[in-house]
Amino acid sequence: MSDSLLEMKEISKSFPGVKVLNNVQLSLSGGELLALMGENGAGKSTLMKILGGIYERDSGTIVVKGAVQENMTPDLASKLGIAIIHQELNLIPHLSVMENIFLGREFTYGKSGFVNWRKMRHETKYWLEQLGIEMDPDVLVGDLSVGQQQMIEIAKALSMQADILVLDEPTAALTNREIEALFQVIASLKEKGVGMIYISHRMEEIFQVSDRITVLRDGQYVGTVRTAETTMDELVKMMVGREITDRFPKVEIEQGAERLRVENLSVKGKLSGISFSVKGGEIVGVAGLMGAGRTEMAKAIFGLEDIQQGDIYVDGQHVRINRPIDAIRAGIALVTEDRKEEGLVLSLPVRENISLPNLANVSSVGVLKPKAEQELSDETIRRLLIKTAGGEQIVGSLSGGNQQKVVIGKWLATKPKILILDEPTRGVDIGAKKEIYDIMNQLAQSGVAILMISSELPEVLGMSDRVLVMHEGRITGEFTREEATQESIMHAATGGKSHAV
Repeated sequence: MSDSLLEMKEISKSFPGVKVLNNVQLSLSGGELLALMGENGAGKSTLMKILGGIYERDSGTIVVKGAVQENMTPDLASKLGIAIIHQELNLIPHLSVMENIFLGREFTYGKSGFVNWRKMRHETKYWLEQLGIEMDPDVLVGDLSVGQQQMIEIAKALSMQADILVLDEPTAALTNREIEALFQVIASLKEKGVGMIYISHRMEEIFQVSDRITVLRDGQYVGTVRTAETTMDELVKMMVGREITDRFPKVEIEQGAERLRVENLSVKGKLSGISFSVKGGEIVGVAGLMGAGRTEMAKAIFGLEDIQQGDIYVDGQHVRINRPIDAIRAGIALVTEDRKEEGLVLSLPVRENISLPNLANVSSVGVLKPKAEQELSDETIRRLLIKTAGGEQIVGSLSGGNQQKVVIGKWLATKPKILILDEPTRGVDIGAKKEIYDIMNQLAQSGVAILMISSELPEVLGMSDRVLVMHEGRITGEFTREEATQESIMHAATGGKSHAV
């Protein structure tokens, strides 16, 4: 590692009624990857937004390459060689991949102002190739999956050739192949002297790629340790102030009768002949690579995809689901993969987001009952330990993990018979993950059937009674908890023949 690239000293920041950061410090050297860790709401993203000039600090000092920076702005941060890949994607859907990557930095013919599209296409292909991606630079970003969009954000940051690169949950929506490509890029950037700040809740990744780890808790600096000199248990204790003894607290539950049965479900161009069942009290994990059709299957069951053929049964009764309201009435709830675009109305308060799918329960003859709505909101906040100033706080101002809890909470309030969870712990810290797993256990014990889609194999193996594996729109493997291994799941996920129960 080379000389110091960045020092942030005694950084403090408050929002109305809440002190988010209190005398926080951080340092970064060239060629180093520093992991920044802490529970959701610890202040990690806020600290990075101060570094990127998005938020103005209340007090403290920022030193970049030996020079004190008094008034950070996004433009100044860019000129100083700081690039940030934010947790929530900041791409423009109706523009192409090429236009998004070079937005505001377009290549032109001299000073003419005319865009040099040929050079932009060439440069776009180059930076995508650095991540192992083959993609048409002219494709619209809005037509890409969440994982593909995440890779575009990474390519955009790389194209800025930054000296300081911040990656906030960069792998949350990536496939294993994409993650490996990203890690190779990280290794080459370290060799070139680039300093990186890496925010992730995936412990295995932190120990794989980081040199040092800085931990924040409740907006305060806890400490910095060398990765090679610490353990996962010590790190968790630093983050949450207590020990978490069981990472995947799976509870053995006596399963009841079949609650959900899907027969020969097909969606044109996406799914073919999907058949499975889930019993009351059972957690069925769904694994597969990006594009395998897992999310499309969940949306088809919930009435968000046009079903070409197939039948859905709830408690043995055939149900016709054409729209989400049909699914809700049948007792089915879906926690979507993309909370920002599909799970929340970010401009509304927590209270209204929770009540949206529950209006029938908080109204009478079409008139909203404010007291009932408030009670539902308060109960959900308490039950899921959502860190918020109250039900009136705008949901878009919450941390990513607490936004995820609101999404889960609003559907739990519908008292579903069947709960479909699509990436339920994406971008959620280890303490909040444990809380979500505990909620899943409680729901299973009460007879709810749970279908859990996850890209994290340890999560699938740790929390599932059975595992379904998908590949190219089909179910290619089905394993009991005892049979399921990472090897058997990956074999089925890549289209290999596998033993099915």
